[in-house]
Amino acid sequence: MSLIFWTLTLVPLLKYVFIVLRADDNGEGGTFALYSLLCRHAKVNPLPSRQLADEDLSSYTKDIKSPAPSTFGGRLKSTIEKYRVLQRFLLVLALLGACMVIGDGILSPAISVFSAVSGVEVAMKKEHHQYVELPVVCIILIALFTLQHYGTHRVGFLFAPIVITWLLCIASIGLYNIVHWNPHVYRALSPYYIYIFLKKTQKQGWMSLGGILLCITGSEAMFADLGHFSQLSIQIAFTSFVYPSLVLAYLGQAAYLSQHHEMQNDYHIGFYVSVPETLRWPVLVIAVLAAVVGSQAIITGTFSIIKQCSALGCFPRVKIVHTSSKIHGQIYIPEVNWILMVLCLAVTVGFRDTGRLGNASGLAVITVMLVTTCLMSLVIVLCWHRSVLLAISFVFFFGAIEALYFSASLVKFLEGAWVPIVISFFFMMVMSAWHYGALKTYEFDVQNKVSVDWLLELGPGLGIVRVRGIGLIHTELVSGIPAIFSHFVTNLPAFHQVLIFLCVKSVPVPHVAHKERFLVGHIGPREYRIYRCVVRYGYRDARTDGPQFEDDLVCSVAEFIRTGERKADPTDEEMVVVGTPSTHPNGVQFREESGSNHEIMEAREEGVPRAKKRVRFVIPESPKIEVGVRDELRELMEAREAGVAYILGHSYVRAQQGSSFVKKMVINYGYDFLRRNFRAPTYALSVPHASTLEVGMVYNI
Repeated sequence: MSLIFWTLTLVPLLKYVFIVLRADDNGEGGTFALYSLLCRHAKVNPLPSRQLADEDLSSYTKDIKSPAPSTFGGRLKSTIEKYRVLQRFLLVLALLGACMVIGDGILSPAISVFSAVSGVEVAMKKEHHQYVELPVVCIILIALFTLQHYGTHRVGFLFAPIVITWLLCIASIGLYNIVHWNPHVYRALSPYYIYIFLKKTQKQGWMSLGGILLCITGSEAMFADLGHFSQLSIQIAFTSFVYPSLVLAYLGQAAYLSQHHEMQNDYHIGFYVSVPETLRWPVLVIAVLAAVVGSQAIITGTFSIIKQCSALGCFPRVKIVHTSSKIHGQIYIPEVNWILMVLCLAVTVGFRDTGRLGNASGLAVITVMLVTTCLMSLVIVLCWHRSVLLAISFVFFFGAIEALYFSASLVKFLEGAWVPIVISFFFMMVMSAWHYGALKTYEFDVQNKVSVDWLLELGPGLGIVRVRGIGLIHTELVSGIPAIFSHFVTNLPAFHQVLIFLCVKSVPVPHVAHKERFLVGHIGPREYRIYRCVVRYGYRDARTDGPQFEDDLVCSVAEFIRTGERKADPTDEEMVVVGTPSTHPNGVQFREESGSNHEIMEAREEGVPRAKKRVRFVIPESPKIEVGVRDELRELMEAREAGVAYILGHSYVRAQQGSSFVKKMVINYGYDFLRRNFRAPTYALSVPHASTLEVGMVYNI
């Protein structure tokens, strides 16, 4: 009992509730949130398309203060920024934590539901329960994963009553057992008994520590779900309700077991044995419901971590469905959901035993905790600017405790602990191959991009016929002209009168404000009518697409034209922050019908045939705009009325001649397989096929 009590006190309560929860990334928690926080403070960005303008984001610069160069934090910061191997180590550490969270998303639902349903062992005859347990567990798990696409908001109002009822239930039963069986059981809380236990049992006692990890399962999920709740609400709920209920429950079981050293009928489930017989069936029902709620939280956390990894370029693109229009964090990923279900059922049917499932889940949980401890030590120095002695003390104190549990879990490799290792290894290979391939593809784009000087030599007509309409060229580049454009114009003699090079990218912050969403600038002189637009999203932002995004994009370009200044140097690609139309109500607005009390500019002149779609911009009455700006706006409206064509690059990535065998395997088979079998970029799925043109190129990287 002493081991359980002090583990509960030191890890979930002291470490997570009072320390780790404070290391939020603008309100978001989890392993990748810590990594994102470190990336911004040490300028270690995993995304190759980083811009200096990203550092001006309000959520990026919040509470960021660089440590003095003479301090240890300053020297550590410069060292990490200098050596790429340290940056890669941080990335691998964060990916390891993410992979173990995914493994926990597979194992925790299995062991939670299995443990709850195992109560039938003491609620019905022994010869019957073994035929009931496994089918019931599988049915509940299938139903749990099948209903994920409906979202938790439809039944979320039931979660709090279920959890509160469960905590009150175990606390009341624990209190009853304490009073009825052993009122002096509180003496077992003394840490002296830990010493006595380990001294007496030695190796066997050390090996049994892995089972104690189950009492702190969910601590990392509590940190990962920080985006749904405030720090204060979690701290109050855990310290005043969850923690006391758990302590009373475990004390009650200890009191019962102190008077029942030998289990009758060969029962294996200690908790249900300590429940009074008349309450076993109601408690079993509440336990199953609580297990479903807990599993739901773990699955949602897994979806969240995969979305973060995908946004930061460390996981293949997947379909992300937002199940609630009011609560942003409620998402559903179909592909991942079915993979989790199949693997969860596989380990449940394969093990059929809470002991081996517990060994597997325990190793996954303690590995994530170790990763969090390592990252937190860097946060203490680089982000909080505290003493290095404090960071070292944090690592040694909590790291020593977690290393002890980790070693105890690892020795049970053949007894189930191999499962999270295999799962994390598989996902690590997938994530590493994707990140490496995406990074090399971007580097190829950068090396083969066309300079603005080449564009200036072509003249305003670009040496080709300019037809009506807007050409929207999707690219990963944030500067320069992509090679697909030069490849296109050398093979086709015509292009659109307005060109927009569009880059949709993620930045290492949870959310980007709408007023900072777009970066817009000219490429070349104004008369070329070529623009660059960078659309920035945080790793937890919902990406918009379709007609609304198209209108917002054109409006943002129009607002840039109205407010932008003329450049003295045509080769200068300076960009301006322009928000979405909703953030500048006094700026240019997109309308299909005429407005009132405003100056209206229409995209049609006498003699020009009326288009089917009527497009107008509403501009403010003051200040008065120049003639050149008016002409540029008119031409943009004419192009918008003529329609938008989407030019997408379709690259075939191959390892160049002379590459190593490993690189050929990763690029030609691993990365190529992921590109072909996972989803295309969001914009490629949302654009109308009739207006899409793909430009194919071979990338030898």
